[in-house]
Amino acid sequence: MFNLVLENLPFLLKGALYTLVITIVSMLLGLIIGIITAIARLRGPRPVRWIARAYVSIIRGTPLLVQIVIIYYGLVDYGVTLGSLTAAFIALSVNAGAYLSETFRGAILAVPKGQTEAAFATGMTPWQTMRRIILPQAARIAIPPMGNTFIGMLKETSLVSVIGVSELLRQAQLLQAQFYRYMPFYLAIAVIYWVLSTGLAAILERIERKLNEAY
Repeated sequence: MFNLVLENLPFLLKGALYTLVITIVSMLLGLIIGIITAIARLRGPRPVRWIARAYVSIIRGTPLLVQIVIIYYGLVDYGVTLGSLTAAFIALSVNAGAYLSETFRGAILAVPKGQTEAAFATGMTPWQTMRRIILPQAARIAIPPMGNTFIGMLKETSLVSVIGVSELLRQAQLLQAQFYRYMPFYLAIAVIYWVLSTGLAAILERIERKLNEAY
């Protein structure tokens, strides 16, 4: 069993690389979406707040797998055909954005109101106050829950195997179809996922510690 996994380890590691790339790119896009949505809910006009709230409610209220198949298969009915990797990026980013928006909204609300009042007293505009005063402090507050979302997304990338993306689980499935062995490859990818999750957790913990030292 061990030899079979070892012989095919490069093939599995290629899937792990895909998993990491999908996770990092989707998380970065999700961060942008999340910050914009959080600000929209807190500072936007009423229609914008309503749209942002509806977006968060719909995404958080439906399974990620359903979102993936809607984007990849469902949009074909309307003449929109996306590559599997593109669909994976969109689905994961939109999903992460909804959860991260709530994280950032809570972090922004956690910044004392006196900070905003002090910034206005110095002549800063609302945008300058948000960019220079509120967001840096909110980022420090948001790091721990954001890290949980990051690690959760790493594991949820396995869902995009259903649309043929060559991530870690998909690579294991291809090997299972070739060798008719299941447990060795399932155990191998479980270990790889654990190593990746542990590594990301350590990196995020270090970032959090640096930010705490800076403030």
